[in-house]
Amino acid sequence: MQRALDHPVLVLNRLWQAVNTCSVRRAFGLLFVGHAQVVHAENGSFDTYTFHEWHEISQQFPRELPDCEWVRTIHFRIRVPKVIVLTIFDHLPLKEVKLTRLHVFERDQYICQYCHQRFEKHELNIDHVVPRVRGGKTTWENVVTSCIRCNTRKGNRLPHEAGMRLLKLPAKPKMRPFLCIHQARDRHPDWLHFLDFSRWKVELSA
Repeated sequence: MQRALDHPVLVLNRLWQAVNTCSVRRAFGLLFVGHAQVVHAENGSFDTYTFHEWHEISQQFPRELPDCEWVRTIHFRIRVPKVIVLTIFDHLPLKEVKLTRLHVFERDQYICQYCHQRFEKHELNIDHVVPRVRGGKTTWENVVTSCIRCNTRKGNRLPHEAGMRLLKLPAKPKMRPFLCIHQARDRHPDWLHFLDFSRWKVELSA
């Protein structure tokens, strides 16, 4: 049960906008006091349930589901929710996007800004357009996603000195709604309807 209680749950505000994640333990606390409801997809539509309604409908789910899908108490068992919606909070908090390797990759959509090809994360590096040895700073406007081959080819030169051209000028992402998303293995398919990674609607945790 400890493992199930620590799983991430997507939190929506009252306007059904993704604003955060929390643990299953925290989600059940919000549900029990009436500050949130479970959001569950069934046949392409989304329904909401109070704590007691979710407890009742949980009995209809197959018992063969993995243990991590359930929380058991002395008196009953209840299925772990994947998404909850707050009943009183309708704000969309903003947070400045931190400058990290992963965020640079996300900004550039995992495309090398020199050869214009898409790569896996482990095949990418961060390049300083103006090299640090020549006074270049580690800022959004001076770092780009680069494959290892292009990064090696450019070395400590400016792009034009190496005969290379940037796909686009690097820029700082605008402040976006804050959402701390766990690694891909923790994301549940039910979250995808509420998340739009392609338009940089969320900040990804490194």
